[in-house]
Amino acid sequence: MPGTIDHPAVQRVREAALRKGVTIEIVIFDESTHTAQEAAAAVGAELGRIVKSLVFAVPREESGLEAIICLISGPDRVDVARLAAVLGERDVRRATAREADALTGFTIGGIPPIGHVRPLRVVMDPQLGRYPSVWAAAGLPTAVFEVSPATLRTLANATVAPITEERRAADREIEELRGLGQGHPGDDPLAVPGSGA
Repeated sequence: MPGTIDHPAVQRVREAALRKGVTIEIVIFDESTHTAQEAAAAVGAELGRIVKSLVFAVPREESGLEAIICLISGPDRVDVARLAAVLGERDVRRATAREADALTGFTIGGIPPIGHVRPLRVVMDPQLGRYPSVWAAAGLPTAVFEVSPATLRTLANATVAPITEERRAADREIEELRGLGQGHPGDDPLAVPGSGA
């Protein structure tokens, strides 16, 4: 995809990392990394190392909606009740694709953990910390970058808290081995490789 590395969305992600003193190497693929499964196949990594950047919304009387970005491992799903408890909010819901685009400046399938059009609250699930490095979306459905979980937390200014549905460890291992972890419709893998919840 000629010119993709210079795409404005990719540049915003790179520049957001540079502002924190981190240089990231963005990898562009011919094939889509829109879903966690596609991203895992493209980078040759297990599904758990794929960061899904999912967008949730909290209604605000004065400003409409506040976006919350949830960073979770590829096979996992956000537990909305847990997320609401972590945020101290009652009315948390998954953002629609249109809302996610408007609130972050990126489209579903390429929503990164950083570089959004406005400062957003980010919550990162601790399961991502099980890996030495993880892969996140870099602004387009074909662009990703590799980073350590600690650096990802710093880049995204993320709060680390358990926000995923409880699953037995054995079930998690089986899903990762089989490459399942279908998640909810619209899950943006990286959406890193990322999107909505």
